[in-house]
Amino acid sequence: MLSSAAIAPMPVAPPRPIRLGKLTLQTNLFLAPLAGYTDLACRLIVRGFGGVGLGCTDLLAPQGLLHDNPGTRVLLASSEADNPLAYQLFGSPADPMCEAARYLAGRGAQVIDINMGCPVDKVTKRAGGSSMLCDVPGTVRLVEQIVAAVPDVPVTAKLRLGWDPSSIVAPELARRLEDVGVQLITIHGRTRDMGFGGTVSLDGIAAVVSAVKNIPVIGNGDVRTPQDAAEMMQRTGCQGVMIGRAALSAPWVFRDTWSYLTSGILPPEPTWQRKCQVLRDHFALMKQFRNERVAALSFRQKISWYGKHMKPCQSLKEAMQKIVTEADFDRVMDEFVQWRTAHETEHVESAAS
Repeated sequence: MLSSAAIAPMPVAPPRPIRLGKLTLQTNLFLAPLAGYTDLACRLIVRGFGGVGLGCTDLLAPQGLLHDNPGTRVLLASSEADNPLAYQLFGSPADPMCEAARYLAGRGAQVIDINMGCPVDKVTKRAGGSSMLCDVPGTVRLVEQIVAAVPDVPVTAKLRLGWDPSSIVAPELARRLEDVGVQLITIHGRTRDMGFGGTVSLDGIAAVVSAVKNIPVIGNGDVRTPQDAAEMMQRTGCQGVMIGRAALSAPWVFRDTWSYLTSGILPPEPTWQRKCQVLRDHFALMKQFRNERVAALSFRQKISWYGKHMKPCQSLKEAMQKIVTEADFDRVMDEFVQWRTAHETEHVESAAS
């Protein structure tokens, strides 16, 4: 859990600016693409606290882009405040990856990221995501073609260490991707067979950092707190970190991490009242960009994440599982605020007696 305001020794040297083509990132902290979670509404909530250097879309399938699939259109949604943004492509050599990259470039994409790390079966069975780690020469040829197809747009890549512990290919792959023009590597310090279990290998991330010549490497995996980010950078030499699941429960984690990395200061955690407003804002954005029903059904899931930093909130989590309308959401939030206010009043009175 993030600490309250405190001064700590400077954990690492001040981060160096990261440049991608003509783009200079304001921080070295990246928001991970989490399928089903980091849509436009989520990204705007996280960006609202500050500290995000680069956001990323959900995974985009080439066929969905080129055929203007309605679902893909939702994933493509962005806004002026959602900036800068990378568009993440996933696919295989059999897919129209170059055409999809040109499509994104035509839409004004600032960065195109190639996913080589997604471990889920529905992606890997189509020879995408982590499956690309199983054919290093073929993957390098494909990425070289993509880089050539969009000469004015920086191409980056997100990898895992390998398919399993017997096939650690990330250092070699990262080096060869740099040779064909990839401008940044993000490395998740797990193998595909680990999924999201086990412990991230900082040594594995460090090996990728050592393998490349000049391009920045971003570490990813198990960065839950500012201290985790500092340790990853210090122990691996990576130039920045990518944060995913921690942002779903604490969207202020980027603000706090950037403060810690640059000054050693951990800002105070937002009050429970501020967190309630974040929930209201998030619901409103989801309703605006999707619709009321999607927002309501989605919040049945999101409350389990937000609840990690809103305890005690069991009544809120239970009531949120039944909402179907905006009116239901507002009622549940109002009742929780009333209960929490009364709970704190009782606590103060009990402590004073």
